Amino acid sequence: MSEGLLHHVEIYVSDLEKSKAFWGWFLGELGYEPYQQWDGGQSWKLGETYLVFVQTESKYLDVLYNRCRTGLNHLAFHASSRERVDEMLNMLKDREVPILYEDDFPYAGGEDHYAVYFEDPDRIKVEFVAPAPILKEESE
Repeated sequence: MSEGLLHHVEIYVSDLEKSKAFWGWFLGELGYEPYQQWDGGQSWKLGETYLVFVQTESKYLDVLYNRCRTGLNHLAFHASSRERVDEMLNMLKDREVPILYEDDFPYAGGEDHYAVYFEDPDRIKVEFVAPAPILKEESE
């Protein structure tokens, strides 16, 4: 057991089919495999961690998600390299996924933070971030 690591994250979504299409593609790119599926949900798993997406009941759809309210702000995923972040940006654009902070790409998170930020169908912010570069003084 890897005590302290996330076991799973469950997110309620406004349109399960749109979310399955978006997350299935993105998580597949990262090596996740479909894990569980039922009428109201779908999950994908990588290693011991899985992400679950569940259809919100219609009686709760009156207030939509906003990352600036209390609760989840965004999900961040490791990228294997800066080139992979660049590749992901191009794939996201090809899929017409809304890109956040595009004018500041790839340093919207700071000059040592190489990432692309984008939104899922419910406007949940997603970050795909490359490992920090090794500073010259660290390598000496």
